[in-house]
Amino acid sequence: MECKLAVSMMHDYLDDDLPELQQRELKEHLLSCPDCRAKFKELEQTDMLMFSLMHQNPVASEDLVGRIMNSLPKPKKEKAFITWIKRHPALTAASLFILVMLMSSVTFWNQDGQLVVRGADLDQVVIKGDTVIVPSGKTISGDLTVENGQTQVYGEVDGNVTVIDGSLYKASTAHISGQVKSIDQAVSWLWYKVTNMFSEVAYR
Repeated sequence: MECKLAVSMMHDYLDDDLPELQQRELKEHLLSCPDCRAKFKELEQTDMLMFSLMHQNPVASEDLVGRIMNSLPKPKKEKAFITWIKRHPALTAASLFILVMLMSSVTFWNQDGQLVVRGADLDQVVIKGDTVIVPSGKTISGDLTVENGQTQVYGEVDGNVTVIDGSLYKASTAHISGQVKSIDQAVSWLWYKVTNMFSEVAYR
């Protein structure tokens, strides 16, 4: 028997898959060939070692388990505000809407520099450039609102006078029966717009 054939038969012999006739031939060859006999012993020891490992129930030490657990990546913790957003979707949407409206309104307030005059008897008012004048002897029945301009009152206003992003001069001859409001901040302007809108809706 050649050594190559003997080596190939060793694996089947160790797996108990070799026919009896070939087992006898392999044993005879091993008795006469020291190299194949050494190879067979190595294979036999390896096979026994694998068998013992497969049939053992190794128990990992607590230290080993702790090291393995500590080496695992830590789960990412959600940030508090993301958790809050997930729990309050409706409130989050409303807050975003208000924020967008506020930013849009403030931007509009900063960019709009055109003179705007609102009131009841505007034919009693004189406008010169960006200056709105209520002349002496003239009476405005109702509120007067001036945006982005100067307001000078010499006559009478039977209502409120509101000046937005501008200045107000009230002469000694002037008479204003209502309140005088001067709005110079974006937030105050926005509050004025909101309250005005609700007032208009309420009285329609």
